Amino acid sequence: MKTRVIFWVEKYFYNPNTLQKLLSKLLLPLSWLYCLLMYLRFKMQSVQDFGIEIISVGNLNVGGSGKTPLVTALAKEYDDVAIILRGYGRKSEGLYVVKDRENILEDVSVSGDEAMIYAQKLPNAIVIVSEDRKDGIRKAKEMDVKRIFLDDAYSKHNIKKKDIIIYVESKNSDCLPSGPFREKLWSAKDVKVIYEDVDFKRHVTLKYATKKMVLVTAIARPERLDAFLPQVTSKHYFPDHYSFHKEELLEILKKENADSLLVTYKDFVKMQGFGISLSLLDLDVEVDASLIDFIKS
Repeated sequence: MKTRVIFWVEKYFYNPNTLQKLLSKLLLPLSWLYCLLMYLRFKMQSVQDFGIEIISVGNLNVGGSGKTPLVTALAKEYDDVAIILRGYGRKSEGLYVVKDRENILEDVSVSGDEAMIYAQKLPNAIVIVSEDRKDGIRKAKEMDVKRIFLDDAYSKHNIKKKDIIIYVESKNSDCLPSGPFREKLWSAKDVKVIYEDVDFKRHVTLKYATKKMVLVTAIARPERLDAFLPQVTSKHYFPDHYSFHKEELLEILKKENADSLLVTYKDFVKMQGFGISLSLLDLDVEVDASLIDFIKS
């Protein structure tokens, strides 16, 4: 039931049918009120300067935008860097140093899937999860980093930072609950909006391919993968940040008579300890030099 609701909401936001469009119009008064409250929240906050360069990369809409591979690509440009994120979907609370400069210190249940991607793909970076981003920043400064990347922190208006927003095309530009936008680009806020295939480009590498692969993934708007998919026997979609169980994955392999599960890196970090044959869609991002210059300026 929960899965059906999640996918219904994704369709409602990004590819609505006639009934969903009507519902969106009926909810517009609530959207206007929500947007007003978000604007007042923005105006009422005072900004704290932590005395360190902080770059936030995210998006304004609910659902995925490719920020994790982009932050990974940007962070590779620097030494003494920390990645700080909320750690959505983790089974822990509070602040954890998932990775120091040398070692991964926590497992994926503590870190969450996105933090574990950073930990595995950025061998020289510090990775911290914390619901309170300010606590995470203080911890990173204690560890003597020179630059901090915040994963999805546009709404943290009380932190002095550079904001980078990934543009996500949508036919609906309204705020929640009529549309997918958590917040708007406030005119008083200095933000750099970037565009895929202009400021960055995705490159997908297929690793550990087998003859018969079945796609299993738990990412927002999984249809985004279609442009990169090889031939698969079938597709199995789960809610974003879903915690997989070994038995259900073995059942899918058996049912589809497949040789391996085809997964994204976000899924891979949650499945790699199951001893199941995995094929990997490994996504990397090529960043335009102008974006690197913007961050370094």
